Amino acid sequence: MTPKELIDILGIAARLKTNTRHCWTDGDRKESVADHSWRIALMAMLLGQEEEFAGTDIARVMKMCLIHDLGEAFTGDIPTFLKSSSDEEKEDEIFQRWVDTFPAAQRTEWKSLLEEMKEMRTTEAKLWKALDKTEALISHNESDIATWLPLEYDLQRTYGTEQVQFSSYMREFKKEIDLWTERKIEEEGNRTDSL
Repeated sequence: MTPKELIDILGIAARLKTNTRHCWTDGDRKESVADHSWRIALMAMLLGQEEEFAGTDIARVMKMCLIHDLGEAFTGDIPTFLKSSSDEEKEDEIFQRWVDTFPAAQRTEWKSLLEEMKEMRTTEAKLWKALDKTEALISHNESDIATWLPLEYDLQRTYGTEQVQFSSYMREFKKEIDLWTERKIEEEGNRTDSL
């Protein structure tokens, strides 16, 4: 990869720093797609020391975490409750066309990662997807509940449940997030009752 090719790829990827997601941060700003991707990569790194994931290629999971939303550099983020299969296809198509322009070595690696992520057969792909879902739940719990849409109260309780089933650790992790969600909703109910 030439330095110019690297700069070109990084220029597209930089869009994720300003492309925002539906969620607000604790500091009253919209979360960026890059914020989300960085944190799920960090989550993967932290889980690399857990016994359950001793045989898992955590470096590969981290790569999946870092690239999984790069299609949104072209389309922007569409919240899960609004995203259609047509939106997903368009995003995937644009992302694939972009990856096709990469130098051969990078193109081969990325296509391999994207295929593995699409097939969802490996522990690495399953862990990436579970982290993707659970990080979104954490982000919403960190945000002010006043930013939640009414449908998000139920979505917070159900989102990611299917994706954590492959792992006892991830099931326990989701339970802990669910407890946090319930406390947050209960506290909001108590606050509004006292007004």
